[in-house]
Amino acid sequence: MHENKTGATSRRRFLTNTGCAAGASALSGIALPPVHAAGTETIQVALVGCGGRGTGAAMNALSVTNGPTKLVAMADVVPKKLNDNYDKLKTKFPGQVDVPPDRKFLGFEAYRQAMECLKPGDLVILGTPPAFRWVQFSHAIEKGLHTFMEKPVTVDGPTTRRMLALADLSAKKKLKVGVGLMVRHCRARQELLKRIRDGQIGEIVAMRAYRMGQGGGTAGPRPEGVSEVMYQVQRFHAFLWASGGVFSDYYIHQIDECSWMKGAWPVEAHAVGGRHYRRDSLDQNFDTYSVQFTYPDGTRLFFDGRNMAGCRDEFASYAHGSKGSAVISTLVHTPGMTRIYKGQNIPRVTSRKQLPLPPDPNLVWAYPQPEQSPYQLELDDLLAAIREDKPYNEARRGAEASLVTSMGRMAAHTGQIITYDQMLNCDHEFAPDVDKLTMDGPAPLLPGADGKYRVPQPGVLKDREY
Repeated sequence: MHENKTGATSRRRFLTNTGCAAGASALSGIALPPVHAAGTETIQVALVGCGGRGTGAAMNALSVTNGPTKLVAMADVVPKKLNDNYDKLKTKFPGQVDVPPDRKFLGFEAYRQAMECLKPGDLVILGTPPAFRWVQFSHAIEKGLHTFMEKPVTVDGPTTRRMLALADLSAKKKLKVGVGLMVRHCRARQELLKRIRDGQIGEIVAMRAYRMGQGGGTAGPRPEGVSEVMYQVQRFHAFLWASGGVFSDYYIHQIDECSWMKGAWPVEAHAVGGRHYRRDSLDQNFDTYSVQFTYPDGTRLFFDGRNMAGCRDEFASYAHGSKGSAVISTLVHTPGMTRIYKGQNIPRVTSRKQLPLPPDPNLVWAYPQPEQSPYQLELDDLLAAIREDKPYNEARRGAEASLVTSMGRMAAHTGQIITYDQMLNCDHEFAPDVDKLTMDGPAPLLPGADGKYRVPQPGVLKDREY
């Protein structure tokens, strides 16, 4: 698809590092979206980014029961991904998917074309790599569209400052915005939060979280006939500019859910990490990360991440209080299986084969099973807010969660203690011209003469990650 250079330049002008306020002013004249009457008017949906999470969110949007929804446009940069997931959606929702060939758009400007198919007050789903989030969200605001966007929404300081300004603008325009930190919509975690705030485990004195899996974010040699930028976009977990790497894209959930339970964001991060044996992979990730996050009152969250095959796996989050302890996540995101225990001895669950859990005399409370999927609940809640015109905007919280996650990543990648303010005001923007990318153009990161990409060097590069 052809590039709209004028549009890209104007977007860049009003959303520079120092011009966020000017950007808000530039968009201030857009009309407010109309209210969709509950259960009557069809809310049209456009899917921008047709990968697994984008398609999953589209399925959730088409599965809501509080009123009709219809998918009318799709956009991606990879034809096969778009077409395969169109077939999947059309098969599952034959009466709700109306995306003829002329409403399937390809290219880096395809998001604009897909949004043109909507009217103010409709919904756009942004499932693209997070590097593109501020560009596409700004256009959604221009068009007066409600938005669901996957996490993380930023990967560095400059884009976070940009997104915070856009978050404020979207709230001012009364647009409804959901961010894919779906655990916050889990009814089990919401009940646990209430119980923690009611003092059932006393004051939180420490938290622990783990996401240890069988590898991720690797990248082999670039195939013949594939441009550098397309190679990196299709392997976005491997490159920090596109995704923040596995740290930002994977670990944000547990950092966010623990901070939610604590009721605060961390103010600094101290971390270690390293590349041990990523073999021939050309990615920028570390194999292991260990981060100590500090909250304003001095409480610590100890987070451990690992992406190494053959090692012991764990995917869980815990809160320890002065009167007891709690399980925030047990095995994966869902079901949460939240529980409260007397004392600090929490049974470790590392396999579904251990379920159901045997009786435990220290168990105080457990959320009843089965649980509703938080992936569905987050779209249920968003669509309900659109229909009922209730205040609903997660954009600022999503940007803040993305920032504190980047803070931990930068601490590991530089070997320095990184504070919230340092991360927010860091000038290293990973992809400063992301709004100008073309399908066959250069990528924000280029390989060296040896064919390898720059990787973090803790203690060598102290004020930037690569």
